[in-house]
Amino acid sequence: MNVIQQDIEQQAAVFSALADPTRLKLVKLLCHQRAPDALCVNALAMILGVSQSAVSQHLRVLKTIGLVKGERRGYHIHYFVNREAMQHCRELILAILDTGGLIQEEACEKPCPGRSDTVCRDI
Repeated sequence: MNVIQQDIEQQAAVFSALADPTRLKLVKLLCHQRAPDALCVNALAMILGVSQSAVSQHLRVLKTIGLVKGERRGYHIHYFVNREAMQHCRELILAILDTGGLIQEEACEKPCPGRSDTVCRDI
């Protein structure tokens, strides 16, 4: 897989994970937590007004992309944002929004469907 395709896959994973309003609220809430003050699933559920199982499912998605870390404390796991992963996500998102370096397109060999005067452009 080339670098551009790999970035696109990572960008899609980040946007997919953050597309849910509850997950986005969860990330914003966890951004204010530090390891010593991290919150457990019960506290997160109470603050967000959703069930514990819903919070666990959302945390699983966020952990999959590395955005959230958990730390076991006794019987509970307390969660906080992985700052390094957050920075990487910022860079991935900013790369999409950057219009300064437009992608150079090269013409492919096939004409565009329905038009004989233009050719398709590959990304």
